[in-house]
Amino acid sequence: MTINPNQAAVNVVSSAAGIEPTDWQREPVEGFIFDMDGVLIDSEPIYFEIEKSTFIHFGANVEEEEHHTYVGVTLASMFEQVQQKHLLDCTVEQMLEFHVKHVMDVIREHPELQPFNGLTDWLDWLKQSGIPMVVASSSPRALIELILERLDIRRFFEGMISGEEVAHGKPAPDIFLRAAEILGVAPERCMVIEDSRNGVRAAKSAGMRCIGHQNPGSGNQNLGEADVVIHSYAELWELRDQLPVAATK
Repeated sequence: MTINPNQAAVNVVSSAAGIEPTDWQREPVEGFIFDMDGVLIDSEPIYFEIEKSTFIHFGANVEEEEHHTYVGVTLASMFEQVQQKHLLDCTVEQMLEFHVKHVMDVIREHPELQPFNGLTDWLDWLKQSGIPMVVASSSPRALIELILERLDIRRFFEGMISGEEVAHGKPAPDIFLRAAEILGVAPERCMVIEDSRNGVRAAKSAGMRCIGHQNPGSGNQNLGEADVVIHSYAELWELRDQLPVAATK
């Protein structure tokens, strides 16, 4: 393990909803589900700048406070809401086509894409413990695949599920319920790691435990519905012995 223990906060984890540990530790954890943006990679600041340029291109003056409310939702949902709120003279499909191409071009050539510090150690520990993992992100599948490849972490995951592939995006539970099916694990035995309010709500609606990753790059997200909140993977590493991980190896 390469994490500097001095990086870990004294109070390793806060109980976001006033829940005693026994309430979220009762069932063993047999599968982990990771959101991508703001959880595997601090990509939200990159996306925010690209999204701003898309808004401006189509004539929408989206303030920062409004922009942060879209963290965790699908692109289609975000652009639909922006189009309706700002009465734009374009279709959602036009906005999506313009934006997705721009995002893929930027991510493909971005020189500084790195996973969060300590993430690969955590993924390796789960892998060695025999805990299957899947990525469940509102981003398009092509972007998920590109980022996992760029971060060199695709090997850790059993699969991935995109917001494009379910009927309802976060905060609806659809994406996490589908992820549980991919893992072959009952929802109540899945643990989700999320950085957005919409994502946390989706996880809890799916009947899963949820670790909130408080990431400044994702804006001032209210993660109060999460079972616990961390600020780094160093904190999560300190928490590992308290997690009811049902190791199979």
